[in-house]
Amino acid sequence: MRVLLAPMEGVMDALMRDMLTRMPGVDGCVSEFVRVVDQLLPVRTFHRLCPELQHGGLTPSGVPVRVQLLGQSPQWLAENAVRAVEMGSDGVDLNFGCPAKQVNQSKGGAVLLKDPEAIYQIVSAVRAAVPADKPVTAKIRLGFADKSLMLDNAFAAQDAGAAELCVHGRTKEDGYKADKIDWQSIRIINDALTIPVIANGEIWNAEDAKRCRQITGCEDLMIGRGVLSLPNLADCIANDAEPLSWAQMTQLLIDYSAFELDGEKGIYYPNRIKQWFASLKRQYPEANEVFRELRVMKKPAEIVAYLQSLQH
Repeated sequence: MRVLLAPMEGVMDALMRDMLTRMPGVDGCVSEFVRVVDQLLPVRTFHRLCPELQHGGLTPSGVPVRVQLLGQSPQWLAENAVRAVEMGSDGVDLNFGCPAKQVNQSKGGAVLLKDPEAIYQIVSAVRAAVPADKPVTAKIRLGFADKSLMLDNAFAAQDAGAAELCVHGRTKEDGYKADKIDWQSIRIINDALTIPVIANGEIWNAEDAKRCRQITGCEDLMIGRGVLSLPNLADCIANDAEPLSWAQMTQLLIDYSAFELDGEKGIYYPNRIKQWFASLKRQYPEANEVFRELRVMKKPAEIVAYLQSLQH
């Protein structure tokens, strides 16, 4: 079994990948998407979104990170895939699942689920362009407005040469509604395909992971929002570890703050830490009170001092 980190745009950046892969259980990561339109992107764009490329494509803890591409042009996606691999990415991942309206309006992400032939052409072009020993993987949802093309899209990716397929168990229209999760449909895809299928969606704890694997029949899982709620979720799933205590969680937040403020994105720190606390409330009741206090704080030093006070 493998446990992979989902490529959550604006959340799962290199810093968060670093922090989360310092704990056991994570077998691989996918970068935030590199948006491809009509050109070969400069090296600096890849380094900005996947700085791990400068270190062998690995996080500081040695966990591999694969570059994710998003776009609609087979030719340009293929050329950028070659660049990503040449820069050190162990293969490329193709995004056919992003539900963001702005992305979909520019014919990227989940909107391509309306057109299995487009998926086939993109995967085929990328597969033909990169060396045979570098995997081309893809991530889809169950569909755009409905699931009628679910198997068509899955077979399009497989037949075009995808090495494995990650399936998020909702349509684009379903968004992230808990009651819309459909692991049984992932099972249908998994049973139909010959390549490995990775299940994704509504995995919040080790018990969810166990049920998801039973229902979908998938060996491997991808976790996203669940790992923000419980940062050692991968360890809990893979190694039956106990969830981090609130005291351990507090220390992790302090450590994270130091890394965040030291980095180039320190200006965004107040919003980032508040965003994380909004997720932590699901797992830790203590986070509710802390979040209420943090919401009115605007200065990083004030926030860090408050977090440090929680340890006393």
